[in-house]
Amino acid sequence: MSLPAETYVQLPKQMYQKGVKHLCESGVTQVPHKYILPTQDRPNRLVVNDCIDLPVIDFARLQGMDRPRVLRVLSKACQEFGFFQVINHGIAYDVIRKMIDVGKRFFELPFEERQRYMSNNMYQPVRYGTSFNQNNDGVFCWRDFLKLSCHPMQDFVSLWPSSPVDLREAVGEYSTKTRHLYERVMTAILESLGVTDENVLLEDGNQLMMVNCYPACPQPELTLGLPPHSDYGLLTLLLQDQVEGLQIQHNGRWVTVKPIPNSFVVNIGDQFEIFSNGRYKSVVHRVAVNSMRSRLSVASLHSVHVNKNVKPSPKLIDESNPRRYQDTNYADFLAYLSSSEFKCKRFLESRKIHYM
Repeated sequence: MSLPAETYVQLPKQMYQKGVKHLCESGVTQVPHKYILPTQDRPNRLVVNDCIDLPVIDFARLQGMDRPRVLRVLSKACQEFGFFQVINHGIAYDVIRKMIDVGKRFFELPFEERQRYMSNNMYQPVRYGTSFNQNNDGVFCWRDFLKLSCHPMQDFVSLWPSSPVDLREAVGEYSTKTRHLYERVMTAILESLGVTDENVLLEDGNQLMMVNCYPACPQPELTLGLPPHSDYGLLTLLLQDQVEGLQIQHNGRWVTVKPIPNSFVVNIGDQFEIFSNGRYKSVVHRVAVNSMRSRLSVASLHSVHVNKNVKPSPKLIDESNPRRYQDTNYADFLAYLSSSEFKCKRFLESRKIHYM
């Protein structure tokens, strides 16, 4: 049910540009109008979103005699869910704890300190921002983020925030470890797909770190932390604190991913769906917010190099399974994102080849 128009809070445009965290620090007790979704797009609080048990990939078993069985589970997960969780991944708990802790402390800095990194320029290698694409979003989402370009690290580390004082060290160690994990996960996925010699996906690609802050929201039924979307890259490795929020679209309904301590949620991105010629799926997901607790997540997004094309593997094309996607690259996506209001999988849809 829509709220009466007179209950909407109208704020000056410059307040929205400063981010959700600043709004909360300013004492808002209602969701401002700019963040209120149309009725049909709001999370339905009358419907209980079931928790989903995503397939779990135990990396310890992947290294031993169980590898063929685990690869079959991995293949099924990529085809049916587009998501899975990884445990026993080899990244020490202390590395994970430091990343979550330093992320939380960054968003607790005074606004004037965070503001130093604020920019509307989506091409900035280091950027503090809000919503999804604040240049074009008709409705803002209840999220602030810190984007950090991470590879090659020596090109970017000096640009990362110098506060908190241990941020560069914590992010540097974490990004190195997650990049190594990405390479191991990608190797297993390629093996499960039966395409083991496609080095383009393991070459010197792009790595972005998105540290996401979803403050507690006074009216979570009116807004979302992130709208329904699919990730553009090859793979995303997501670290969550223990607050639920991630929801995926499965069998026509929204289901909540329950965090497993010391695990990563891994999802297939648009680039990999293109590479697999549609065999492995990039799935629409969103982030719900709550009124009780703030939530923090860290997404390590991996894609092919910004100047390289991704295209369907020739090994996955034949007469019965024709080529389904055009070549594309990250620059194409950024240009699209800069010129359109991002919604669901429209970019991926724009790359599909439609046969008469």
